[in-house]
Amino acid sequence: MAAYFTRRLMLALITLLLVTLIVFTLLRVIVPLVYADAADIIAAEYGRQDPALREQLKRQYGLSSSLPGQYLEFVGGLLRGDFGKSLFNGRSVTGEIKDRLPVSIELGFVGLIAGLLMSVPMGVIAAVRQDRWPDYVLRTLAILLNAMPGFWLAILIITLGSVWFNWAPPLDFAYLHDDPITHLKIMAMPALLIGLTPSAGLVRLMRTQMLEVMRQDYIRTAQAKGLTGRSVIVRHALRNALIPIVTVVGLSLPSLAAGTAIFESIFGLPGMGRYLVSAVGNLDYPVIMGTNVIFATLIVFSNLLVDLSYTFIDPRIRF
Repeated sequence: MAAYFTRRLMLALITLLLVTLIVFTLLRVIVPLVYADAADIIAAEYGRQDPALREQLKRQYGLSSSLPGQYLEFVGGLLRGDFGKSLFNGRSVTGEIKDRLPVSIELGFVGLIAGLLMSVPMGVIAAVRQDRWPDYVLRTLAILLNAMPGFWLAILIITLGSVWFNWAPPLDFAYLHDDPITHLKIMAMPALLIGLTPSAGLVRLMRTQMLEVMRQDYIRTAQAKGLTGRSVIVRHALRNALIPIVTVVGLSLPSLAAGTAIFESIFGLPGMGRYLVSAVGNLDYPVIMGTNVIFATLIVFSNLLVDLSYTFIDPRIRF
């Protein structure tokens, strides 16, 4: 496992380096050619398009040097843990990320756990009760959840809640260490809605995997030995059926990270996704590149942890 982990760690570092190169090229080469430069957007706020003002702004924000020099300066800052300063408010990007990253991680992690806690039992019950009314009800519910986008359901809940029950999400965000009760009230709804997005497909996948595993010879052997139905399902069938689920969960991490941006905007949460959305509108280069590097790092190492978790689910797996 040590050799496997070392190889994967080296590949992760190469992947992150490629991410920085791709994001930098898109922002500093492609976007200025087809849309505008950050200096143009800042100059437009002064109400005039003055070439002298544009050049002054580029020198002020470090955009006048060569592109390779700007890239090397950005990578050097990453190695020092310095993502630079925002072009529009002058705040440290590193400081903003430290405040916003825990919110996004908590939102995505709680949403993922909520989705698994909903989908795995539902899929097991649907498989055990195959072709009976629980199976039909749970499969129908999974199809309905799959047909409803999570952000649409969030908007619907906020709209109907305010009209029918005079309810709306709290506007003032409270951190967990400041006010735990208020924090849980704010985070519970978006986290649950995020969990609905992957859970719909996981229910059907879990049911399919359980049905396949339940037909294996070792399951029939365990039943012939007199083991109870619950013991056969939990100790033998479930662990083997979870391996594809863990794989799908790892592949769904990018969409889960992107989904937090939508829910953070809807519920007004000070997370990384909302920070990135506001930066894209202003072409705030340091913020966009810094947040993309953080998202890429989380996704790459989360997938590595998913791969390593296979040995804990099934001890027969070796790297």
